[in-house]
Amino acid sequence: MKEKITALKAAFPHTIPVLTGFIFLGTAYGILMSSKGYGVGWTVLFSLIVFAGSAQYLAITFLTSVFNPLYALLMTLIINARHIFYGISLLDKYKDTGRLKPYLIFGLCDETFSIVCSTNPPEGVNRNWFYFFITLLDHSYWVLGSVLGGILGSIVSFNTKGLDFVLTALFTVIFIGQWKTRKDHKPAIIGVLCSVICLVIFGQSNFIIPSMIAILAALTIFRKAEKEEIKPCDEKESVQ
Repeated sequence: MKEKITALKAAFPHTIPVLTGFIFLGTAYGILMSSKGYGVGWTVLFSLIVFAGSAQYLAITFLTSVFNPLYALLMTLIINARHIFYGISLLDKYKDTGRLKPYLIFGLCDETFSIVCSTNPPEGVNRNWFYFFITLLDHSYWVLGSVLGGILGSIVSFNTKGLDFVLTALFTVIFIGQWKTRKDHKPAIIGVLCSVICLVIFGQSNFIIPSMIAILAALTIFRKAEKEEIKPCDEKESVQ
């Protein structure tokens, strides 16, 4: 028990920034769910078993419109495809985590991934429990925010118009952050151009999936061309 408490105390300070962000985003999500007729129970259930912020916001649209299973599946896969790469990069860190591994995999989100990748447990702290509590705390913050939003939305009546823009704002902030931290802006530029072109061609209601496919194809082609440019240089150096 002492080992777990020590790991919890070590993990908590690293999750404080996530606490502030998730309380706000979770509250906005809870209010939106309430405004669409879904009570606190449904909101908590979604946050507990789905735990995918952007996909949960998107699911509100699926719940309040004619349901298209194939579209919902494709959109969810596309939005969360990045987790494939998250999982691959954490193979070493999550190695030998035993019975904790299923929850560590389930609870992995962008913020948890960032903390786990950039942080090592302090000396004397169990590595497995340290990563577990980072994941658990981040998950709890999202659920707590959702509960607060659900309760607030059920007892206070106000105009929620424009509140769903919080998801757009979230993606914008992530985009700006990535732009500032990365020197290579070509992938971001490719993403923006493909999205704008598909928006013009397919319209506002149907451009997302085509733009995702176009981005993936463009990045693949760009990556192959980049490798072909580098290869002759490497061969030249080896000959010299």
